[in-house]
Amino acid sequence: MKLPIFIADAFTAKAFRGNPAAVCLLEDKLDEDMHQKIAREMNLSETAFIRKLDPTDNFTQSSRFGLRWFTPASEVPLCGHATLASAAVLFHKIKNVNSTLNFVTLSGELKARRAEDGIILDLPLYPAHPQDFHEVKDLIKTAIGDTQVQDIRYSPDTRKLLVRLSDTYDRSFLEKLQVNTQSLLQVENTGKVKGLILTIKGDPGGQTQAFDFYSRYFAPWVGVAEDPVTGSAHTVLSSYWSQQLGKKDMHGRTAFFQIFKNLPSLKLVFFLTCTIHLEI
Repeated sequence: MKLPIFIADAFTAKAFRGNPAAVCLLEDKLDEDMHQKIAREMNLSETAFIRKLDPTDNFTQSSRFGLRWFTPASEVPLCGHATLASAAVLFHKIKNVNSTLNFVTLSGELKARRAEDGIILDLPLYPAHPQDFHEVKDLIKTAIGDTQVQDIRYSPDTRKLLVRLSDTYDRSFLEKLQVNTQSLLQVENTGKVKGLILTIKGDPGGQTQAFDFYSRYFAPWVGVAEDPVTGSAHTVLSSYWSQQLGKKDMHGRTAFFQIFKNLPSLKLVFFLTCTIHLEI
C-alpha cells in the first residue's frame, strides 16, 4: 500500500517551527484501523486524513472533501492546525484550483479560504459555562499546584476545561509555568475532560505587538501532553474572551515554553463573527 503523506508546519512560514501535522491523501477507502496505526506511526500531535466524497472527485479540481484527525492515541472531533495543514497541502502542493475548500468533519462542515497573507479557517465557536471549583479542584491542583485561579469554565461540546489564571500573572509567568501532565490521567478518568486550557488576560493597549489573551493547551487524555498551538482550544477561548472583553476581533498568542518567537500571524475566523488573529 502506498499513500502520499505530507508533514506541514502550521502557524509559521519557517521549517521546524510552528505546530507540525501529518496530512494523508486517500485515493481509496482505508481500512478503519489503519487510520490509527498510521497516526501512531507518524507520532505527531495530529495526523489528518483527506478523503474523496465521490469516486469522480480529484484533489486538484474538487472543492469538497472529507476530513478526519487522529492523535497517536485516538480520533478527535476537531483540530485546527491539522485543518490548516490540510488546506496548505491541497492549495500549495497539490495545486488545488479553488479559492475555498470545504471539509466535511465530525464538527460539521469547515471552510478554508485563500488569503493574501495565508489561509483563513472558519471554525465553530463553542460556549464555556461556569464550572464549580470543587468538582475539578484535584485536577487543577495536580496540574498547576498553588497557582492562583480567577475563573473556571467548561465546554461540554468540546470537553475542554478552561482555567483563567489570576490577572496578576503576566505572559512570562504563563510561559515558565511547569504543568504536571503525567498525573492528570489518574486524577481525571471520568471522560468529562479531554483538554485543559490555561489562559491569562493579555495586554492589548499601546504596544507594538499586543495581545488580548495568552494560552497554553494540554491534552494527555488523547495522547498529547502539550500542544504548541491548538485551533480547537481557540473555539472555546474565542467565545470566553469575546464575552469578557466585549470584543469580536482579538489577537491571541499561545505561550509554549518561550520557544516560538515572532512568528507570522494566521487569521482564524470563528462562526458568530468572532475573529482571532492567532500567533505562537
